[in-house]
Amino acid sequence: MNFNRFSAALLASASLFSSGAAQAATQGNLAATSQGTVQISASVATRVQITGLSDVTFSSVDPGTAASNNQNVCVWSNTATRGYNITATGNGASSAFTLASASLPVVPYSVEWAGSSGQTSGTALTKSTALTGLTSTATRAGCASGPTSSASLIVKMATADLQSMTAGASYTGTLTLVVAPE
Repeated sequence: MNFNRFSAALLASASLFSSGAAQAATQGNLAATSQGTVQISASVATRVQITGLSDVTFSSVDPGTAASNNQNVCVWSNTATRGYNITATGNGASSAFTLASASLPVVPYSVEWAGSSGQTSGTALTKSTALTGLTSTATRAGCASGPTSSASLIVKMATADLQSMTAGASYTGTLTLVVAPE
């Protein structure tokens, strides 16, 4: 009798351990036909992508009116929540958002981000500081299917800054945007 109880307990223990474990491949028998099985598993690394960016040009703007350029972009994230954050840096001193022209004084610009497309204003980005808690609506990298864009990048120049610029001079700068998964 004790042997039967021991066998039942051992069998119950074995079934508990095997229920959570991965099954191993099974081999076929030597016969007219033979069947074996293999388990297949897959996983992917966390990734994000930003696409759809266009250069920003403020050409012959009226210095009496603030200038704004907004564009729809695609940010895709493959996390379970489709979450991401974005960090912006300029190429000015200490990563400032500035435009330069030879020896003329630099001119600042501001950068905003909206977590949906079609926006003309958003949350102001601070240089080198991540804006967190964003969620993408993109279902494929590069917005290859589903929505064609998922966010808005807005670059602005204030009236006072435009008025500090020299007419006819060409001012340039580079804005770098880094997205990371959340």
